[in-house]
Amino acid sequence: MPSLTPSLGHIRNWIFDLDNTLYRADVEFFSQIDRKMTNFISRYLALQPSEARMVQKEYLAEYGTSLSGLMAVHGMDPAEFLDYVHDVDLQMLKPDPELRSLIQSLPGRKFIFTNGSKGHARNVASHLNLFDLFDGSFGIEDGDYVPKPKRSPYIKFCDIFDIDPETAIFFEDGLRNLEVPKHMGMMTVLVTSEADWSHEPEITRPAGHSTQASYVDFMTNDLTDWLSKHS
Repeated sequence: MPSLTPSLGHIRNWIFDLDNTLYRADVEFFSQIDRKMTNFISRYLALQPSEARMVQKEYLAEYGTSLSGLMAVHGMDPAEFLDYVHDVDLQMLKPDPELRSLIQSLPGRKFIFTNGSKGHARNVASHLNLFDLFDGSFGIEDGDYVPKPKRSPYIKFCDIFDIDPETAIFFEDGLRNLEVPKHMGMMTVLVTSEADWSHEPEITRPAGHSTQASYVDFMTNDLTDWLSKHS
């Protein structure tokens, strides 16, 4: 068992967001999903693409995900949306053998907690050669389509996997998604990015290196490097 830094000696549950966390945001993989969301909304609401994108980002900011807004405002069935937007090319994502080794050696259980679907988590993490390392994954459907940063999916996640928040650490690229876990008692790691996210609503952008918040314990722009130094 690796020797953890003193501040992490109590951690027995390692919780990772998926997109822009288990892979670097600067590979622009998620932009495929972003564009497909715009296309779907354009067709579903019979809007021009520019109008659909405005709706997409407004719902993302207000509801936590664009999907949640479409369900709340338009009563949309989520299944077709999730299948469509997560049907993407994985080839630009490259497995990182060092990251695999570091996650594998972490003491305790490891989980994926994503606002994407469970199928998306399985597909992406399997392509990254990481999925078999995790003791469970929690997708948007597991939280009854209520997304982070709402409190209820975090509670349900902990209930399903019998997690004491005081023994957990949460890795996430979305700043606002760390506030609830911190208040629950988890340690938090913000995974930052130097990519240009100016096209996103400010509240939903992956964090930059200058981001600060009282509910963030650690920050890193390189998950592999962070784990190598803290475990």
